[in-house]
Amino acid sequence: MKKVIEHIRESKKTAFSFELLPPIKGNSIRRIYDIIDKLVEFDPKYINITSHHSEYINKMNANGSVRKVNIRRRPGSVAIASAIQSRYGITAVPHIICKGFTKEETEYALIDLNFLGVHDLLLLRGDEKKLPAPAKKSLYHNYATDLQKQVNDFNRGIALDGSSFERIETPFSYGMACYPEKHEEAPSMDSDIFYAKKKVENGAGYLVTQMFFDNSKYYAFVDRLRAEGISVPVIPGIKPIVFTNQLTVLPEVFRSGIPEELAGELRRCKTDDEAKEVGVEWSIRQCKDLINHGVPSIHFYTFMATDSVRRIAGEIY
Repeated sequence: MKKVIEHIRESKKTAFSFELLPPIKGNSIRRIYDIIDKLVEFDPKYINITSHHSEYINKMNANGSVRKVNIRRRPGSVAIASAIQSRYGITAVPHIICKGFTKEETEYALIDLNFLGVHDLLLLRGDEKKLPAPAKKSLYHNYATDLQKQVNDFNRGIALDGSSFERIETPFSYGMACYPEKHEEAPSMDSDIFYAKKKVENGAGYLVTQMFFDNSKYYAFVDRLRAEGISVPVIPGIKPIVFTNQLTVLPEVFRSGIPEELAGELRRCKTDDEAKEVGVEWSIRQCKDLINHGVPSIHFYTFMATDSVRRIAGEIY
């Protein structure tokens, strides 16, 4: 199976890829196939699958007291990635995250993925929301760069406990995240650039951005990376707006700024259907501009937006 970085470098035009959110438990993989079937005609070079830790929720006891219950809402990305590659022959990229997964669980995932022939990853810190402090913090990685070291060691045949094993035939290749508008916890953009450079120096083959709606922010960010000597592909992440409330929700949750031109159009929308049309038209404009600027690939976030992504891809691919 060709690696993501090979797809990006060898594509004669701006490559198309997208990200899937595994369905809520109780649903079958048919939900995943339905999404892929709508987008496969646009020749996706790779498909990402998000990972989600279990969550603690408060549940009422019969006597009125409250107890914390740990629940897992979605299936893991390992099996889904294997199924996608087997069914479609498309490179699958499961997300491997720090938060909510122990170092040992990560090693198990790497063993299984290697066995199944899935050798591309996206390494992320993950969301801390709804995640209680672990009983033993030493069991977990704090940052994506810590997770990166574990994957690099595994590629060299070094297990979590320090013992050696036969090196895997196909080492894992991976990308990592970056933030054109600064990570919410970063003290400055300089800090964000520092850690992006560290990720690349330690082996990240490419970077993929958080969603953004203002291309100028992406171009300025890439210019700063290049000035620091970071030459890997920087893949823009695009999320079509589909609901009126995303005007406030997306900046609050993802720290993605909404340009005033787009904000003004969304404020005039009376329904979600109107907002969806605005989102499609804005994303088409964004993507055409990105392609004109020679971006190597565009990565789409499809959650609640598969139909919009299909319309956008139909215009630009």
